[in-house]
Amino acid sequence: MTTPDDTRPEAAPPAPEPGSAPADADDLPPGYRRSGLRNPAGAVRGMGAAALALQGLVLLLAIQPIRLLGGHLSTGAVWAVVGLSVVCFVLCGMLRRPWVWTAGTVVQGALLLGGFLHWSLFALGVIFGLVWVYILYVRRSILG
Repeated sequence: MTTPDDTRPEAAPPAPEPGSAPADADDLPPGYRRSGLRNPAGAVRGMGAAALALQGLVLLLAIQPIRLLGGHLSTGAVWAVVGLSVVCFVLCGMLRRPWVWTAGTVVQGALLLGGFLHWSLFALGVIFGLVWVYILYVRRSILG
């Protein structure tokens, strides 16, 4: 008779005790620390996706206040903002591909160029550009 324990695949090795050095600590370059995350790549992708989704949402929600309070936002500018927000939503679901990080940077530049359409788009471009630079910094520090 077999028990359910006999059919399970091999379990992962036990986690080291808190405060102890990892088994392969000698392989790490000097000054390098492990992130402590179970899935560092997934955490970074989640952070990037959250930023892009928030950017897309803010862009969509900013259209009406800009039109009412900020002055003259042309129909072409509204469609440009809608297009940028759609691109943000699409990219946030594709962050497993390495080229999407570069595309996200291009989106930030395009939003900065949107400042020629309306000054508030430039302000949003600066804010989200700084957020994106920080996310790229964190990505590089965690993933190397």
